[in-house]
Amino acid sequence: MVGEARDPESDVGPLDGVTVLDLSRVLVGPFCTMQLGDLGAEVIKVERPGQGDQTRTWTPPAFGEGEGKESAYYVSVNRNKRSIQIDLTTESGRAVVRDLAREADVLVENFRVGKMADWGLDYGDLVDENPGLVYCAISGYGEWGPDRDKPAYDIMMQARGGFMSFTGVEGGPPVRIGVALADVGAGMYATQAILAALLERELGDGRGQKIDVSLLDGQAAWTSYMATNYFASGEPPGRMGSKHP
Repeated sequence: MVGEARDPESDVGPLDGVTVLDLSRVLVGPFCTMQLGDLGAEVIKVERPGQGDQTRTWTPPAFGEGEGKESAYYVSVNRNKRSIQIDLTTESGRAVVRDLAREADVLVENFRVGKMADWGLDYGDLVDENPGLVYCAISGYGEWGPDRDKPAYDIMMQARGGFMSFTGVEGGPPVRIGVALADVGAGMYATQAILAALLERELGDGRGQKIDVSLLDGQAAWTSYMATNYFASGEPPGRMGSKHP
């Protein structure tokens, strides 16, 4: 038997008791940690003193007024979280993060590759104090590839990942998909990987692991049958418009 179905009215989710330290900002990381919060994890979002996550001020549109005003963009990916202001550029701030990481099950960050190591907050810096930590680093090109140091934004990933090559009307220019698909997609893959790592920790020796998530890898995976069609025929798919498949 697989057990009884969980009460849909219950406030306790399947990740109840899991603590997530969220050092990410803008979209890809917050989308990941929001999903973990939706599943019942306690998410502690670390934000810069004063400004907080930069998307808080991306208005209009916004909810609320005055000091309680929050952008719709920020609200869209930051539900089910608690927030704390910590200045990561100071040693005292980084010491607080180390204390939090010592008790966390999961840490998620999407800083430029190498930044966490510069701060002494990379996986190797934290794992001795917390061997069970699942550490997820999200970046544009991944931590080990030739482009690891390059900046990455959603429109760049949609272009390099192939999506813009077949999006738009036939004969027209490449078109970016309206939603930040590369960010959202990588956030989903990060969530999947974290859940798998937590399961492996539970069923294995109790140790965590480091996860490396790349926006470009996610976009390449999502080209799906468009990519295999090209491999089979040698012909680029071209702009698809509204055609399906």
